[in-house]
Order: sequence, then structure tokens, then C-alpha cells
Amino acid sequence: MVAQTYAITDLGTLGGPFGQANGIGSMGQIVGYSQNASNSYHVFLYSGGAMHDLGAFGGTQSTAEAMNGSSQITGYFYSNGYRAFLWTNGTVTDLGNLGSGYAVAWAINNAGQVVGDSKTSKATNYKDHAFLYSHGAMRDLGTLGGDDSSAHGINVSGQITGYAYDAKDNFLAFLWQNGTMTSIGTLGGDWSKGLAINANGQIVGQAYTPGNAGAHAFLYSAGRMTDLEGLGNPYSSAMAINSSGTQIVGNSGNSAFLYTNGQMLNLNLLIPPGTGWSLYAATAVDDTGLIAGYGILNGHSRAFLLTPVPPPRPPKK
Repeated sequence: MVAQTYAITDLGTLGGPFGQANGIGSMGQIVGYSQNASNSYHVFLYSGGAMHDLGAFGGTQSTAEAMNGSSQITGYFYSNGYRAFLWTNGTVTDLGNLGSGYAVAWAINNAGQVVGDSKTSKATNYKDHAFLYSHGAMRDLGTLGGDDSSAHGINVSGQITGYAYDAKDNFLAFLWQNGTMTSIGTLGGDWSKGLAINANGQIVGQAYTPGNAGAHAFLYSAGRMTDLEGLGNPYSSAMAINSSGTQIVGNSGNSAFLYTNGQMLNLNLLIPPGTGWSLYAATAVDDTGLIAGYGILNGHSRAFLLTPVPPPRPPKK
């Protein structure tokens, strides 16, 4: 079986040298953040073959972390502290906070629900807790018995993943559903983080191995956590998964990877030679096989899009 290959597109920048892609929406739209000519970092929307500056929403810096199928964008901006936002057709909503003025958003589902983390009030000692923003209100999701937590993925059913500290001060990947947060375990070490969840409730992220000697990309499915590391690196992380669970992307060592058909593949080996790119991390994948992420090009961090190349047609008989 011939491995899928990809064409690579440099998404450009907003005028400075830096760009990073973090999410894919519908029709190949991509979001992330980029440095502009004034050395500020702004949210970008890549659409129609061009990168568009969405601004900093009244602040000084902004970052987009995710986009849903309705082209809603979430992330955070800086204006006298970090503030989580929801961008809908050009209208920006400040999602508020859990009591202290700090909030960052990491993921959004197709229902427009947003998850992230926010500082609680002084009365609760400014703890950093995972939140769910839904129907105009922010809900504290709590922890696993420790002080802090953070939510990084949500699916259309409202299942949420992230990581939370337990009473022993270990951080553990969790599944939150129906009001209950449950640890999904580790790969034999003490710690783990859930970073994305798909429609089937499959979770990907990073979990530590026995003795905490390393931390590997994992897939949690049907109650079982599987170690995905296949490039021989002590550290890897799975950052995104498609709806069917057939494609998982992330970072292993210094390379972006695609995990499919039971194998972890180095994406640097699946693009044309001589491009000058070193792909560091794949951060998003959609159901058409498009992959977005960031790497090094000409000494600078740049955002990329990988587009599957159709296999050659067999010769006519």
C-alpha cells in the first residue's frame, strides 16, 4: 500500500516573520495567529487562499485556537489580562470569567459551545478551573480533587476532555460528561493530558510512560488508552483527531506526525523533497484529510496546510 502524500501550502503571515495554524473549520478555512509588521500577534483567518487579519479585539495581542463548522472562532486576546472570545461573523463576544478577570478558550464544537480555563475568585484563592461556555453562561467544571484544571476539547454531544489535578497534585486527562469529571488514566506514569475529542468520544493527548521516563501520544477509545508513539521519540503528543478516528495528528520529537491504519508516519517524509520545510507539529485535521500545523521555513516558524495528493491512476489496458 502506497502512503498518502501531500502538497504543502505556506499560509503566509500578517507582515512579520511568524505564523502558527491551530484549527480547521469548514471548506478548508484555517485559524491561528501571526506576527504583523508592528510586531504584534493577531488572530488570522485563512480563507480563499489568503490570510486575513481579524485584529486584537480592542486589546494588544490575540490568538485563535479553534474553529467550528459554522466558521465560529474561539481563542483569547490580551487587554488588561487574558480574555476568552467567541468570534461569529465578525462579532466578538467576551466570554467572561470565573471570578478573577482571566480566561482563555481552547476549543469549540459545532453547537457553539466553548471550553477553556479561567481563574476563580479571590474567595476561592484564584484557582485555574476548566470551564464550559454555553448559552451565554460560563460553567465551572471543577477538578479531580486538586486545585486546577483546563478543558481542551469538546464534541457535539457536549463531552469534554482536558486535564485536572487530583488530591495528590498529579494532573490527569479527563472525560467530563453529564456533569461528572472522570480520569481516563495514563500510560503507566503519573500524568496525562487530554487535548481533543471527536464525535465518537475518542480522546487523544499525551500521557506519561512508566517511571515518567517519557510522555507519548495516546488514543483513548472504548475505555482503553493506547500508546501511539511510533517514531522512536521519548516525547510526543496527539493534538487532533478526525470524526471517525481514522486520522490523528500531532508532534513527535521535532516532527509533525499522522497516525493512521495503526502506524505513526512522519509528515516530513510525505511532502515533496526540497521544499525547505521542517514540519514541527500538526495541530488540526478535518474529515477531508486536510492537515494544518506549523513548522520552520527559512529559519522562521510558519503556518502550513497539507492537501492530500490523489493517487496516480492505473494505466489503461
